[in-house]
Amino acid sequence: MATGSSPRRVYRAACPNCGAPVEFASAASASAVCSFCRSTLVRDGQALRRIGVSAELFDDHSPLQLGVVGRAQGMAFTLIGRLQYGYSSRARAVPSPAGGANGPEGNAQADLDGTWNEWHALFDNGRSGWLSEDNGAYVLAFDGPAPSDAPRAGELRAGERHVIDGRGWQVASVVRARLIAAQGELPSPPRLEGDFGVVDLRNEQGEVATLDYADPAGVHWSTGRSVALSTLALQGLREVSEKTLGSRAIECPSCGAALAPRLASTKSLSCHQCQAVVDISAGVGADLQHYAQNNSGDGGLEPQIPLGSTGTLALGGAPLPWQVVGYMERCDLPEADSDDEQTFWREYLLYHATEGFAFLVDAQDGWSWVKPLTGAPQARGGQATWQGAVYRHQYTYEAKVTWVLGEFYWRVRREERATVSDYQSVQDMGRKRLSREKTAGEVTWSGGETLPATAVGEAFKLPPSQRAALQRDVVPLAAASVAAGMSRTAIVVMVIFLLMVAMIAQCSDDRCDDLRTSFGQASTEYQQCVRNRSSGGFRSGGGSFGGYSSGGGHK
Repeated sequence: MATGSSPRRVYRAACPNCGAPVEFASAASASAVCSFCRSTLVRDGQALRRIGVSAELFDDHSPLQLGVVGRAQGMAFTLIGRLQYGYSSRARAVPSPAGGANGPEGNAQADLDGTWNEWHALFDNGRSGWLSEDNGAYVLAFDGPAPSDAPRAGELRAGERHVIDGRGWQVASVVRARLIAAQGELPSPPRLEGDFGVVDLRNEQGEVATLDYADPAGVHWSTGRSVALSTLALQGLREVSEKTLGSRAIECPSCGAALAPRLASTKSLSCHQCQAVVDISAGVGADLQHYAQNNSGDGGLEPQIPLGSTGTLALGGAPLPWQVVGYMERCDLPEADSDDEQTFWREYLLYHATEGFAFLVDAQDGWSWVKPLTGAPQARGGQATWQGAVYRHQYTYEAKVTWVLGEFYWRVRREERATVSDYQSVQDMGRKRLSREKTAGEVTWSGGETLPATAVGEAFKLPPSQRAALQRDVVPLAAASVAAGMSRTAIVVMVIFLLMVAMIAQCSDDRCDDLRTSFGQASTEYQQCVRNRSSGGFRSGGGSFGGYSSGGGHK
């Protein structure tokens, strides 16, 4: 029946399975999930018809919930429904629970790379939108008619460029997905069984588009932009002061030690006792996959900034407290016929409750920070442009993770590689950085700036003895402006002199002693310097601007 007790006309009917009242806030809504028995219902005139049962929602400790109100684009909205999806970027299909929608639920998280939420937002003018949530990042998107030139399922590959609906797009990710659970009121009946393709597109204007192939009759199209929760004036958020899973009991499958993940979004973490990397994306009670790490020396290397530390940093905005939740060491993989030696660097995964994740990168040429970008810079002819800035291509190389500690919001796999392209701004003395990483089924862009080592030490309140070991400040590439006032001969002499100094420094006992002091005797940097001193080898450059972000590409 209809009631006029709210500004919008509300329809209520009894659930045909349990008799509980089911409410529709929008006359356009075609489906809802009973909050008592989880029956999935569709409207049939003034009556409801049951078409299946939705699984239990995976508690990801989202700050959002049904009933939250806010404002966007000058219009008030209310969150009235939720779809929770699981995805895999691998070639394998995403499994469905045993027995289908009406049978046993099985393990809804099995064999998934991650999950994301789509919150159905009903605006006061009757328009529906979607507030998408994935690993601390948010996008507000709206459905639209499917473009006539939309590619068919299976025709797109990550990293490609296509013109769709009259606009240029880069393919950010191609995954197989399936609906895990549904909640509340929805504009159309949810697909309860099977997996389907989902393609995320990005462009240099910061727009996000999605091609959803769940409906066999045609593609579903939506477009939107990233938003920050702080800009939506939200009211009624869940009280989640800390994203913690302290009550979640997990036993290390390698040594039996108790694992205590702190973040609800964690997909992988290292065991504090045996250092094995454990995949917990399948949830409690699953057959946990894991692998042992090859230590970088006796006991492995400990991060210079301890896990759990909180530092106040201004990462492209106001100063905020960022907590170190993960640490990894990475290296490039020179080609077999190359004279280059491997370069090693370190990345700290930072977390903030409302801003999501960022990376603090410690490379041989200094410190920097990066965040995953929602849009996609335009890269052509050795340069990239993003938000009015021009970046020059520096390096492209293969990279892999060699050592991890802490927690990560993606599934860390042994020997998984990424193709990395680094860019440096031609303005601002080269302080701005871009990094493009391509893994299986996904391309992720990250952007940030260089950071003085003194700022890192002060932010995390490190003692003076530890701050000295952080000094690897980036030297801005301002050679072009300096060269304008110098003769060609002077430039040649200076270049030769600098190369000689670099060779001496690389091979000297003092240089190796400095590396041993900074990174430890078991470190790859120190061991490499010792080998160079013996062989007379020399390498110029290398490294990464950082930002490994596999698994966070969905909206």
